[in-house]
Amino acid sequence: MTDLRVEIVTPFGIAYQADVESCHIPGALGQFQVLKNHAAMLSLLSIGSIKIIEKTGSIKYLATSGGFCEIDKNEIRIIVESAELSDTINVDRAKEARERAEKRLQQKMDEVDIDRAQLALARALNRLKVAKFR
Repeated sequence: MTDLRVEIVTPFGIAYQADVESCHIPGALGQFQVLKNHAAMLSLLSIGSIKIIEKTGSIKYLATSGGFCEIDKNEIRIIVESAELSDTINVDRAKEARERAEKRLQQKMDEVDIDRAQLALARALNRLKVAKFR
């Protein structure tokens, strides 16, 4: 019988790859879970956390900054801009990124790209949240 396989790919290569029990994914319309024999589908992903329950029962969390996923024939392919395992997140760097984004948003200058600053803040807050799952 075929196992459920997940592969998470970033522009820098494969961030995670394994046979798993389940995978919780931050879809653009909300979080969803994938189990073995899930229906085929495509989904856009938002900034959020991916929760993976491995065959051994251990749980892995990854912070992701959005992308898309494809589910077909017990294979989950997740393609994202970034994916960091919770235990590899540099908390100090994430805090600095949060502070920079908050300062930009407090400025009332025309040259501040509000959308970009809001996305940077969301990514930093997500990384800090996921880092707590070490």
